[in-house]
Amino acid sequence: MSIEKQIDVLIKGRVLLLKIVEDLSLNQINSIPQGHNNTIGWNVGHVLVTQQLLCYQFSGVKTKISDDLIKKYRKGTNARGLVIDEQEWESIKNDLLKFPKELLEDYNNGLFKEYTEYKTSVNVVLDSIEKAVDFNNFHEGVHVGIVLSQKKLV
Repeated sequence: MSIEKQIDVLIKGRVLLLKIVEDLSLNQINSIPQGHNNTIGWNVGHVLVTQQLLCYQFSGVKTKISDDLIKKYRKGTNARGLVIDEQEWESIKNDLLKFPKELLEDYNNGLFKEYTEYKTSVNVVLDSIEKAVDFNNFHEGVHVGIVLSQKKLV
């Protein structure tokens, strides 16, 4: 599948994710449901950060997000003690839709010239921006499922 089609899948997945969370309060976004380790807000922030790391950082290109956001939501973090305020939540939601379009522009402008090989936690080896975008869609799909499960409990 072409990268354009993969990014279209990314956009559609993010539109779905935003639709799932659109009617939730900040309290619901920040609640850790029983049986889960993280909040809905953490999951949404995590997909935003992970896409930036997989696509930009491993390509040797500066991410479009702050180091602070990366520290909060990267793999290995959790929502314990994390409270997302209205401003951060709105910023995360806006970036969810903005970044895939920028990814396509950056790709078409030849920004991704190299890629540092990375083995994911499910043993998939990424060695190109194309594989990173493809894997990221799988990763985001997993987190959409988690958010759907959490929404029933908050």
